[in-house]
Amino acid sequence: MNVPNRLTLIRMVIAPVYLLFMFLPLPHRFLWALIIFAAGAITDALDGRIARKYNQITVFGKLLDPVADKMLTTAALLAFLKLGWCSVWIVMIVLTREFAVTSVRLIASAQGVVIPANIWGKLKTVSQLVFIVVILILAELEESRSIFANASLSLAEVSNILLWITAALAVISGVIYCVKSRKLIDFSK
Repeated sequence: MNVPNRLTLIRMVIAPVYLLFMFLPLPHRFLWALIIFAAGAITDALDGRIARKYNQITVFGKLLDPVADKMLTTAALLAFLKLGWCSVWIVMIVLTREFAVTSVRLIASAQGVVIPANIWGKLKTVSQLVFIVVILILAELEESRSIFANASLSLAEVSNILLWITAALAVISGVIYCVKSRKLIDFSK
């Protein structure tokens, strides 16, 4: 197994470990969860670059890399949902987009067609990763220093605002992806 595929598998393992740390009654649990989540995000950035640079692109990587990405971000959203930092509608929108785009990718792949990610999909992914990191930093600061004690917004409100931006980008990128796919693949097969 090559390095990019190992990094993908590591990210798949990191997702439940992240969840574990979010709910363990440890001091600085959000800081630990942040470190674990950031490690997963770094493996996401590295695996594709390494695969392309050293010509190590595999079917395994093409299929499991997006799954590992979704596992990590879904773990974050589920933890935030349980803690009251994320609307159930955000989770529904993001997951629906992911299932729709993944399904279209599978259909395209079966027909030998590759539909590249659009800039909106990349913005969605970057915003999701950055906002999750920001929310975890704010959670750590709130737990250790009560930074929201005298603020006009709570951690839950700030978190929801950031994640609604991601949900909007998920809708935009998903619609654009699906519209482009209609021109490239045959849905009657």
